[in-house]
Amino acid sequence: MPTEKKHALLSASAADLWIACPPSARLCEPMPDTKSEDAAKGTLAHKIAEAKAKKQFGLNTARTTTMLLNKLRKDALFDTEMDTCTDAYIDFLDAAAMAFSSKPFVAFEMQVNYSRYAPEGFGTADCIMIHGDTIHVIDYKHGQGTFVDVTTTPQLRLYALGALETYRAIYGDAITRVLVSIVQPRKDNIATAEFTAAGLRAWAETDVAPAAQLAIKGEGEYCAGPHCKFCRARATCRARAGEHTALEDFAFAKPPQLSDAEVGGILARAQQLQAWAADLEKYALDACLEGKDIPGWKAVEGRSNRAWQDQEAALAAAQAAGVPEAIIYDRKPKTLAQLEDAVDKDTWATVLQPLVVRPKGKPTLVPASDKRPPFNSATADFAGVSAG
Repeated sequence: MPTEKKHALLSASAADLWIACPPSARLCEPMPDTKSEDAAKGTLAHKIAEAKAKKQFGLNTARTTTMLLNKLRKDALFDTEMDTCTDAYIDFLDAAAMAFSSKPFVAFEMQVNYSRYAPEGFGTADCIMIHGDTIHVIDYKHGQGTFVDVTTTPQLRLYALGALETYRAIYGDAITRVLVSIVQPRKDNIATAEFTAAGLRAWAETDVAPAAQLAIKGEGEYCAGPHCKFCRARATCRARAGEHTALEDFAFAKPPQLSDAEVGGILARAQQLQAWAADLEKYALDACLEGKDIPGWKAVEGRSNRAWQDQEAALAAAQAAGVPEAIIYDRKPKTLAQLEDAVDKDTWATVLQPLVVRPKGKPTLVPASDKRPPFNSATADFAGVSAG
């Protein structure tokens, strides 16, 4: 869960990137890995999940866990959603353990090594369960920006390979069945994929090892694609720039209007182009603030809105001057989410939840890979329906 103190060049978490674009590993190596607030929140949520999991499986006492959780909940980044999401993770762990015929071996925060296939490759698996011929590797994802597909992401398969190697001294080749699961509550993404140990090793030999050998040497072809969003060089990468400037090719289409097929293709590129432009803008702003020259651009002070120097003092002064309280304060009801957090569970379940409705969402355009069913205008009525 927490990032390893020493970060592997060919880490499992970055495998999407270095497998698809091997030379990016060395290109990004000297670049600072700046952490966003979302990443910091994810780290905090992972610590909460780990504490709860160790208590649930008897690896920490209730008293130790309570003290640790109280400390973590005092963090400025904590919000109640972290408790809700990590509770879903614990529920999944319980179900996964119960799926075995007897109590499995369970390990949390286990560093696993897959250097047989990727030089110096290692990572930390959130949870590993072993029983009979089966190993189950489970990963908690707190983020909601990117939907992680359990069937295609190489991260969990590398963790599983590392776990197979780590426990080979104990279990030998008795483990033949591999389960990998992602628990990503904020994307409503809780899924499991199944592989054979032999199949994973074959994939590692044919796909991972060749890419890793190129990556460790800084060789191979730069390749732009969806994986670019995880690359620290994404703003100034020439391969990525070449992919987006290829939009100019559409200017030479003979018909006066674009076909629907062309619209789909351009729209897909345009979304990536937007992301690339945002990356370029951030890079240019940071460069200007560092004193560098970006021809045609400069950093200026942005628009600012008025604010009280001390809001409480200002409102007190208004009251002292005779301004009626009704003018100073608005009486507003709590939002649904705020009220759900404020009342006890029984009151919510018996009194308020039956009054909750979930209106139909407005149509929105998404890639065809989105898991939601296509919108059916013939059956849509947008009327409020019970949310259960």
